[in-house]
Amino acid sequence: MNAPYSRQEDKDISIEEKLRALHELQSVVSEVDKIKTLRGELPLEVQDLEDDIAGLKTRLKNLEEDIKNLDTAINNKKIAIKDSQALITKYTEQQNNVRNNREFDSLSKEIEFQNLEIQLSEKRIKEFTTEMAEKKETMSSSEKQLKERIEDLDRKKKELQEITEETKIEEEKLKTKSEKIESFIEPRLLTAFKRIRKNARNGLAVVTIQRDACGGCFNKIPPQRHLDIASRKKIIVCEYCGRILVDKDINVVETE
Repeated sequence: MNAPYSRQEDKDISIEEKLRALHELQSVVSEVDKIKTLRGELPLEVQDLEDDIAGLKTRLKNLEEDIKNLDTAINNKKIAIKDSQALITKYTEQQNNVRNNREFDSLSKEIEFQNLEIQLSEKRIKEFTTEMAEKKETMSSSEKQLKERIEDLDRKKKELQEITEETKIEEEKLKTKSEKIESFIEPRLLTAFKRIRKNARNGLAVVTIQRDACGGCFNKIPPQRHLDIASRKKIIVCEYCGRILVDKDINVVETE
């Protein structure tokens, strides 16, 4: 090759060159994987915390609205009690001026009804007050949780930012390098590489032979197949795990 990983017609690229390119690409993307592993679960933890915070804020907003409505309901019941008391006073005064027992009994029933209304309103006030106290307690607990989640989020974001800044230049360099190698590999082969890599537990699509076994699944490789791999005349995959196999002495082509 005149220049490392410069685009050529597929017919000019030997199987050995393709294998070297695939092996080098695997090395580069594995380094990117290490960087992502270094970040660990931080991105997911940050997302989870952001979701928790959004949920807590919604809960607090709903609780605040519920408390406001309960306070209004309590005040309305207090007004209703005053109205009933005023009516009782009115009906009691009217009883002093009735003309017959029928009018007196009718007013007595009204007074009795208003007393029942007062009792019902007092019961509702007690229920609403208890419910409001419970919601205020839940609100206080939620506010405490929200504060803790925000503090956790700030800490996790800071950790993630520090790791990202430390690895950003290296990761960008590796990504540029992998893109350069990918442009050299024919689309069909690159698609196969990415598919194998996606399905592999450790992200290894290309592995070397280690102690006569596949470097990915560690199943033994037959002697004849071992020779075929060493000859670099064709692309061979492990019959057990489907990874592309290369010999451990394959040269890595420098791209810089």
